[in-house]
Amino acid sequence: MSQPQRPIIALLGNPNSGKSSLFNHLTGLNQKVGNFPGVTVEKKLGYTNIPEQGTTEVIDLPGIYSIYPRSLDERIVAEVLLDHNSPNAPQKLVVVVDATNIKRGLLLLTQVLDLGMPTVLALNMMDLAAKAGVSYDFLKLAQKLGVAVVPINARKGEGIEALKKEIANAKARTIGSVFPIWKEAEAPIQELRKQLHLDNDYEAYQFLEQPQSLTFLSKDHQQLVDTIRKKNNFFPGKFQGAETIQRYGFIQDLLNEATLKQADYAWKNFSHRLDKVLTHKVWGYLIFFSVLFLVFQSVFAWASYPMDFIDGLFADFSSWLSATLPDGALTRLFAEGIIPGLGGIIMFVPQIAILFAFIAVLEETGYMARVVFLMDKIMRKFGLNGKSVVPLMSGMACAIPAIMATRTIDNWKERTITIMVTPLMSCSARIPIFTILIALIVPDTKVIGFFNLQGLALMALYLLGFVAALVSAWVMKKLIDVKERSYLMMELPTYRLPKGSNVGLTIVEKTKSFVVEAGKVILAISVVLWVLASYGPGDKVEKAEEYVMQETANMRLTEQGFQDRVAAYKLENSYAGVIGKAIEPAIKPLGYDWKIGIALITSFAAREVFVGTMATIYSIGSAGEDDENTIKSRMQAEINPDTGEARFTPAVGLSLLVFYTFAMQCMSTIAVVYRETKGWKWPMIQLTYMSVLAYVSAFIVYQLLR
Repeated sequence: MSQPQRPIIALLGNPNSGKSSLFNHLTGLNQKVGNFPGVTVEKKLGYTNIPEQGTTEVIDLPGIYSIYPRSLDERIVAEVLLDHNSPNAPQKLVVVVDATNIKRGLLLLTQVLDLGMPTVLALNMMDLAAKAGVSYDFLKLAQKLGVAVVPINARKGEGIEALKKEIANAKARTIGSVFPIWKEAEAPIQELRKQLHLDNDYEAYQFLEQPQSLTFLSKDHQQLVDTIRKKNNFFPGKFQGAETIQRYGFIQDLLNEATLKQADYAWKNFSHRLDKVLTHKVWGYLIFFSVLFLVFQSVFAWASYPMDFIDGLFADFSSWLSATLPDGALTRLFAEGIIPGLGGIIMFVPQIAILFAFIAVLEETGYMARVVFLMDKIMRKFGLNGKSVVPLMSGMACAIPAIMATRTIDNWKERTITIMVTPLMSCSARIPIFTILIALIVPDTKVIGFFNLQGLALMALYLLGFVAALVSAWVMKKLIDVKERSYLMMELPTYRLPKGSNVGLTIVEKTKSFVVEAGKVILAISVVLWVLASYGPGDKVEKAEEYVMQETANMRLTEQGFQDRVAAYKLENSYAGVIGKAIEPAIKPLGYDWKIGIALITSFAAREVFVGTMATIYSIGSAGEDDENTIKSRMQAEINPDTGEARFTPAVGLSLLVFYTFAMQCMSTIAVVYRETKGWKWPMIQLTYMSVLAYVSAFIVYQLLR
């Protein structure tokens, strides 16, 4: 017998209204990220306990200003509100409104109320409202709106229990519509309600206004709506302006009655003074790049000790397994394949956590919105706009949600260009590659007694990716011939001190997601790679000792030296070695050998697999004198047989760094671009231009420095 479906509550509100803070307090760590059915728009899901309802699912919907959709975000919210037959349809709504700007938030609330759904108004940021001196008669607001009004402070968790009680008792508004339907629209509305069995007039009105935005409507139903519109001479958008005016008239009358004391916004003077510096046409950019500089210095300086500890821990564990468990294929699989592969990703968790912490703090304080405003003029010169900054900055964490974030860009051309260049921003999956290669070729020294040279190198790679993104965007701006104009309109939120719990939840959620998703891929590839590296065609792998003994008959080798040659011979003649040798001619001009070639192939599944692959390859093929060598020391000890020098010279290291800065090596990103652009055209163009850019750039770097 199937389990009864849990009740669903949706959080709705304007951007920067505090929905995410409320969601975090309601759900805590009991949350996850998923996609809305059929689209790659991200939604946050969580669970909370509601009195008399028990465990209830909570959905944090994207921030919107109106249910008339202009962006993909707004279209998705409109569908959630209007598709009552969906199993994911919410039974109740919580509309979150900023108490310091209540007039703007109430527009969305009145639209929701007219849809006839059980609703609660959560009046958030009451601490800022108190600072502004504004106060409201909550009973009067509730009486006029016909729904419960709950004052809360979502950042501090104040009023959450009272809100839960009102959610349990929430009912639909029963005192009539805020916006009465115009007489000339009554006939098509009544006909549509009868044909589609709709709940109320405003719901039917929305079906008439935007059937093309409601993808849950079948073709027959869309055709029915179109027939009714033509029959009754109903023109979409005809009443929208009048509706907005009428709603704001209702809101103003309401506020005239319910406002006990008007706001004094002198308390915002500090934010205005700060904005004069942080958004200054000179100082603003210097401060922004200084912040980025601090981030990259911290990623190296703060994470080095825990990284070395984790790296050594996995090396010790691998050696312990080899010494403790009986010798056999399963033991070698764990000790030489799975454990080194997982160690190659877990060791970078400290750096990834630090990066996510900084991004969370920038968003929490309100500074990220200033960056969008600041960069708008520059971005437009390259075919982008200020809103492109958010996906590009998010791309420093992961390209997948960053590409999803482009849905807030209304202009098709700017959104497409942003999608195409976002993977050039160095994501957290590149951190393991950058870190290990920088550690091999850049000395761990201080410059001017303070700046870490490796941190400077990391920042240079991120800036290289950003510059490449801008140049690529400029080229696409010239190639994509669309004359559509756009503009940036946004509200700068008040500066706030970051809330530790929100930052902590972001770090835990994002890092866990990174480790789990990367871990799945690495585990699978480690097993496959170990098999490919442990077995081969013919009998060369099984009879490796005989072949090596014949080749070294006249050489005086220690037992350890002989075993190293045997291990290297087995790897070279394995299936993995055969594959690596096959592509070696193509990558040799870049300074790479067949072992690096294997890592290039496997990392097409996910960039971070590169380090795990190298760890597995060197665990099997070149153990060196000490089986407890860490990944870095194994790679440092690798010798180029053609030159007798270290394999990872500055020329090879820089070539690899440049290659991975530009290369499109993430199947998940390609899949997301396919779904966002609804076809293979753009992802194939993206894969081609990024691969060519990566190869040519790496070739030039190696040939100049060799």
